[in-house]
Amino acid sequence: MPMKYSHVKKRSASATPRKSTKSSSNLPYPGQSHRNPTPHIDRSISQAMTAVSELERAISRILILRYEQDICRLYSTRLHNVALVYLPKLMLDCIDISSPGWVAANAECDEIKDFFRGAISMDMRQAGERVATKSVLWSYTALRHFAMSNNVPICQKRGLHSLRLLPHYDALKAHLDTLNAMPVATFAKPTHLPSLDESVELLEEDLSRKRNKSGPAWDNWKMKVRIGYERLVDTLWSVAREFDVRGYGLILREKLTTKWCDCGCSTDHLGEVCERTVREEEEESGVRPGKEREWDGRGSGIFGWQTDEEEDIWEMDLDFGGLEPEECEDPEMTIGELMEWRYFKAERSKELGNKAFRQGDYEVAIKRYTDAHDTEPELPHYQLNIAAAHLKLQNWMQAEKACNLALSQHKSGKGYWRRAKARRMMGRIADATKDIRAVLKIQPTNTEAIAELLELVPSEATTLKPRTLSRGASKVPESVSLSSSTASASSSSATSSASGSSASASRGPGSPNGSTSSGRKGKGKTKSNGNGNGHADGISQGTSSSSSPTYTHELDTSIFRPTTKPYSKPLPFDLVDLDFRKLRISTIPLQVEMPVLGPSANGKGKGPSFDMRIETYSYPTWERCKVQRAD
Repeated sequence: MPMKYSHVKKRSASATPRKSTKSSSNLPYPGQSHRNPTPHIDRSISQAMTAVSELERAISRILILRYEQDICRLYSTRLHNVALVYLPKLMLDCIDISSPGWVAANAECDEIKDFFRGAISMDMRQAGERVATKSVLWSYTALRHFAMSNNVPICQKRGLHSLRLLPHYDALKAHLDTLNAMPVATFAKPTHLPSLDESVELLEEDLSRKRNKSGPAWDNWKMKVRIGYERLVDTLWSVAREFDVRGYGLILREKLTTKWCDCGCSTDHLGEVCERTVREEEEESGVRPGKEREWDGRGSGIFGWQTDEEEDIWEMDLDFGGLEPEECEDPEMTIGELMEWRYFKAERSKELGNKAFRQGDYEVAIKRYTDAHDTEPELPHYQLNIAAAHLKLQNWMQAEKACNLALSQHKSGKGYWRRAKARRMMGRIADATKDIRAVLKIQPTNTEAIAELLELVPSEATTLKPRTLSRGASKVPESVSLSSSTASASSSSATSSASGSSASASRGPGSPNGSTSSGRKGKGKTKSNGNGNGHADGISQGTSSSSSPTYTHELDTSIFRPTTKPYSKPLPFDLVDLDFRKLRISTIPLQVEMPVLGPSANGKGKGPSFDMRIETYSYPTWERCKVQRAD
């Protein structure tokens, strides 16, 4: 035995045990002490706490699922309003500089889709502020009605108490199972909203007053306008379904998951906050009795709910306050002003990241893009920028993780493309092939994705050709236009250069300012959509007027060159030259006053002052857009 342990003496096994100072007969069970309470009591406490914990997790899950449904439901009304109000104006702007058939022929072009993606992305970042409060109130009302249907008492001041729902856990769990069994919430037109015929009639009325309606382009123009409007609306809903509501409303989602307490205090706090509002609503609108009100509660706070006059809450001004001082530089900001401030602050960080990316300082670029994402976490394109920088550093796992975060909000071609690059470099060919197929599902004529898929799965050559030909145009669309040197490349070079074209697709950060990057020396340059869209990560226009990215293709696209009409479905009229005119949708710059934290007003350092600086930004909105000729 070591010297320092020599004072320790082991008790021999035959030694007589020390007698206890207390008689064992005084204990309820043999061998029990004050450190080991009654096992039956301990077990019952543990079971009770487990039951409460399961109840709280079920309640929080119900709130989350209903929150996702409420986002889809309310934003579907928003999309219907966009189709009713803003799409006719967009069509008029396009027809003014092209032809009545242009929209019908180009409703699925990347220019229109990218504009829709950018505007929807800017709307969805507001989902939390616009929907969360209403959704929580509606879900609490549903829980409250469920409790009343089961004769559970409710306190007038503190509302519903969590433990009183414990005997009815099975019914709550059954409702949760029903919600879990439902498909993921997606955007769809609410059935009670009116048709869009009125917008078409107003559109025709405006065009009827237009002069110079001569030439073959204006033959049967009403039919062309009606078809174009219907297809534009279809494209709007198709693009909207690329967005996943499960990636939005992150603040409330965090409160309902990581910050939700299993002891019951969270539900109790929810009742204390919501009870007064619910009682006031019931006094105004009345309460339905018995089982009719179980799992009810939606609609309060929405004018014209479930009628053809239902309001669009995205049109409401977020002019209320209630911010914490540490949330912004100016504590007097309203919610709407704070959201603008957050976006502009994130854009500043992104611009610094773009600058570092162009200089080849990818570590700094990642830091700046991360700052932008931390400031505005519900815009997915910052994570795509992070992925682009990680690809440059060959950090494949980090690039895949960034793409996963972006794809959890928006199923973009750029996200799938960059994740495919990372997965391929990690040797996960099957997963990379799956992502490439997802890119081609979004952009069937994407030449870089076709080249990559041909290299990964050479047998696809026979299946790609007819599928792409059926979705083409009699003239090569702008999204797949090739330079002369590229178009003359041989098909045999496609396989050898597919990995190179993959790298070129992620060469630029794809940021909203449309940064540029050049192709290989000696090769032609062409606009690429291998990154998933032709402009930006989630936002198609940016804060500067720099040109669009250019990349090099070495794929012989003659076997994929479109030979039919540009829309995926046949058109009942012949196209004219004006129907192939290249148009660009851009945003009107907006000047805003931004608060900037400056030195103390008295110069003695006793307190900060807030200076106002006028800055110019451009971001896609339904209201502030213009259509121009691209050439």
